[in-house]
Amino acid sequence: MRGGAGGAARGAAALGSVATLLLAAWLVWLLPGPQLAAVLGFGPVDGVVTIAECHEAADVEGYAAGTQCKGRYTPVRGGAGPQEEILLETAAQEHRPGSEVEVRTARGKAYELSGFAVGNLGVATGLLLVPFLALAAWLAACARRGGAVDGGGFVLAALAAMVAVVVLGAAAGLLVGLFTALF
Repeated sequence: MRGGAGGAARGAAALGSVATLLLAAWLVWLLPGPQLAAVLGFGPVDGVVTIAECHEAADVEGYAAGTQCKGRYTPVRGGAGPQEEILLETAAQEHRPGSEVEVRTARGKAYELSGFAVGNLGVATGLLLVPFLALAAWLAACARRGGAVDGGGFVLAALAAMVAVVVLGAAAGLLVGLFTALF
């Protein structure tokens, strides 16, 4: 009887680990994924924004949210198709009015490669993933053992990973910001 209960526990833990990873992937795709893909430049350019104005933006709590620019968006596909007003979220710099910026769009906003955006979205994605990855690792350890495993080490690893995510996100943002400023 003991072998059957251990096998069931292993199967449930393994299934829980896979379900946790699938949930994490779905949440990343649902929440910061499209914006992160647009900022990092995955896929072809969607269109061009002709800048009307730029300003330093603040979030709801008053903290700096990077440079935002407004302008007329012209999609690449369809030639000189319909133009509409669009927000260039977390621009790489304050663009001069009349300048044209190639962008990728996600959720009704335009994005370009920007250090501030890479840092923010990278940290948000990492902080979203770390708890799920720690839980999936703990469940996988439980599946290997066939029963509950002490989770203290997994909690400490998750806390260390969250600190690493913030540091690496800031470093990536600085490097991208430096790269876009130089090139």
